[in-house]
Amino acid sequence: MDYFDFHHHKKNLPYGIYNVDTEGIPPDFLYSVGIHPKDIRPGFIDNQLCWLTSNISENCFAIGECGLDSLVSIDPKIQEDVFLRQIEISNEVKKPLIIHCVRKFYEVISFRKKAEQAMIIHGFNKKQNIAEDLLRNNFYLSFGKAVLYNLSLQNILKTVPSDKFFLETDNDDFTLKELYQKVSEIKGISLEQLNKQISENLETIKNG
Repeated sequence: MDYFDFHHHKKNLPYGIYNVDTEGIPPDFLYSVGIHPKDIRPGFIDNQLCWLTSNISENCFAIGECGLDSLVSIDPKIQEDVFLRQIEISNEVKKPLIIHCVRKFYEVISFRKKAEQAMIIHGFNKKQNIAEDLLRNNFYLSFGKAVLYNLSLQNILKTVPSDKFFLETDNDDFTLKELYQKVSEIKGISLEQLNKQISENLETIKNG
């Protein structure tokens, strides 16, 4: 059985969504393309956005990862401006957004009303109340390696509706099969049912 990797950085893994590095070259399979907060270059933002839009092809599944990060040195106002412009691009090309968020969840939530497409928080690893606020505002959550050992995150995942989550490896070194097996246990469903649900969720966000 193949397991869909919602967000990864591995060029040799075609079954999933490959995150193209900023100013990188897209592969010939599904990918996402965006400007990560840490990669914003003040003074060259128009050039970066031009790179982004010129690399949106049929294989581009989503815009991102993009978002807000309180730990990077880029001015928060500039981060918000670049995030908003990527939301506008997402609206224009009708592709979902893969969101990177560090200690800026309520700011990200405030942008939800500006987005016409699905917004997915990748690598979700926060508290129950944040998960509830995100779900209440119609975000999707993508979970990674932390689910294998973080008991509080496992409890959160139990409460997340099955049509509102994805699974990913991101940059971590582990097998996606481990994650699918753990999540099938947590959700009390078979691997086949889990795989089918993830496929259905992908179709939902793909079709807006």
